[in-house]
Amino acid sequence: MSNPVSQAPIVYHVRPLSPCEHFYEVTCRIEHPDPDGQVLRLPAWIPGSYLIRDYARHIVQVQAASDGEPVALRKLDKHSWRIAPVTGALLVTTTVYAADNSVRGAWLDKDSGFFNGVCLFLQVGGQEQARYVVHIDPPELPPGIVWQLATSLPRLTGAAGEFGAFHAEGYTDLIDHPVLMGRLAVIEFGAAGTPHALAMVGNPAVDQARLRTDLMRLCTWHIDFFGRPAPMSSYQFLLNAVADGYGGLEHRASAALICRRDDLPQPGVAETDAGYRRFLGLVSHEYFHAWHVKRIRPAEFVHADLSQEAYTRQLWIFEGITSYYDDLALLRAGLLTRQQYLEILGRSLTKLYRTNGRRHQTLEEASFDAWIKFYRPDENSPNSTVSYYLKGALVALALDLEIRLRSGGAHSLDCVMRELWREFGADDSTGLAEGEFERLAEQVSGLDLEAFFRQNLRTTVDPPLGILLAQFGLLLHTRASDNESDAGGLPSRRKGKPRAWLGLKLKNADGRARISHVVAGGPAQLAGLSAGDELVAINGRRAATDNFEALLDRLPPDGECSCYIFRDQTLMSITLHPMPAPRDTCYLGIDPQADADAVARRDSWLGSDA
Repeated sequence: MSNPVSQAPIVYHVRPLSPCEHFYEVTCRIEHPDPDGQVLRLPAWIPGSYLIRDYARHIVQVQAASDGEPVALRKLDKHSWRIAPVTGALLVTTTVYAADNSVRGAWLDKDSGFFNGVCLFLQVGGQEQARYVVHIDPPELPPGIVWQLATSLPRLTGAAGEFGAFHAEGYTDLIDHPVLMGRLAVIEFGAAGTPHALAMVGNPAVDQARLRTDLMRLCTWHIDFFGRPAPMSSYQFLLNAVADGYGGLEHRASAALICRRDDLPQPGVAETDAGYRRFLGLVSHEYFHAWHVKRIRPAEFVHADLSQEAYTRQLWIFEGITSYYDDLALLRAGLLTRQQYLEILGRSLTKLYRTNGRRHQTLEEASFDAWIKFYRPDENSPNSTVSYYLKGALVALALDLEIRLRSGGAHSLDCVMRELWREFGADDSTGLAEGEFERLAEQVSGLDLEAFFRQNLRTTVDPPLGILLAQFGLLLHTRASDNESDAGGLPSRRKGKPRAWLGLKLKNADGRARISHVVAGGPAQLAGLSAGDELVAINGRRAATDNFEALLDRLPPDGECSCYIFRDQTLMSITLHPMPAPRDTCYLGIDPQADADAVARRDSWLGSDA
């Protein structure tokens, strides 16, 4: 029998070279290099995270050889090299610095390792559709320590959990399977007949039985939502549990996750606290993406050039709608109560209404400008931009309620998403072109939705959620925030006089109270305060992040106060005129006077009350 490894035109060999220095060594053997000189490049961004990250900046060294002799190479631009022509096979070796402990990059230390293919695998120009083989070696470890490996890359050698050889069909496939290595804790489970696994590093002490049960219920719901069978033969969650962190990145047969250790369910603890709900929401979000963005794709991403931006006005569809369904899936799968879900919706509405930037940036503009704004926030971002995740989710909610209401319950956003999967989910699909989602929503629902889409996508008018929710027996309440940490979702617990509001946010900077954000039109901005100023005192009392709430409680909401700040090492006196805290904090309640039709619509949308 022939050796499948020897037949591959391109073979990579990944070696954790020096964990304490965070170095991977990667060799790439090209059996048939370009006779005019082989061009190699590393992507500048990773699908799913829309920012130019210039991964080539982490390459410490590049060398080329053929038949044991060095070969000259020349750098062409920030992420491309041309190798001199050779007659035989070409061997290119890179040393890559891996200290990016995020789901988008690569890391390596003495405890664990992780990498995305975009960080390590040079793209061989002209051979992007070739068959690739990848050998991954374990690092040299102290006696008695054994690492395991988890990845969705198909195996050529070794058993599950072992290092060995893997393969991929084309470069796009190669970089769509991140790798996690270390002393792994692995939880295996099935969902709708498809094998799944959660591999974890970070030594989390978790209730494995509960995780297994909850993830099985959640993944089964997602598969059934789009329709069995699942589009993947198996699926891997790769989790890095850390002291403080949160994030995820989707792939076709896996997801890379980071969460706080304390967010995972602890043995002997039965309740579902906010941290665990947050973790389950993260899992739900990335898993939904296995259908919606990894298979149903924007047309602009189908043949995207990873060396430059791929602009689209449709990110709200792929991230916003996913953000709508991530928590709704938890409710429908029985992992949230109805009250918990309504609290989450209230918090989302609070976030939106506290974002002044929603008055300046439309949802389509937010999608298009992700490359320069969403992933590059600054102190003015809350005043000038809106999140296509957040507003996109609430527009998706509005669209779902609009379709349900106007179609008499015959149709919903669920129906649109399933039709979207049928029409655009195939691997050879040319992708969702601009305007196709709007066409499909009208086709499935039988409704004229042109005015809805024009207002919610191409103007800065808020979606009419208060009016829509009322038709489902829910009341949207607004109030002033109780304190700086009040995220909404619940009625006020504050008693007494209205709270004073200065319209600024503070952060602790080496023990100093530094202004991180000034709200447009608020008292601080009107008085001339700016982000970066150090707040020293309010009405003669020292100001700090740990006493700011107490100082606010002493202020009248309609008087004046004196402040001292340092700006550019110069002490300045400023007079502020506090205002009553704005009514931008939301919570939802059940309407006790809702008629039977509204209750029926609510139950059809949310499912049975848990």
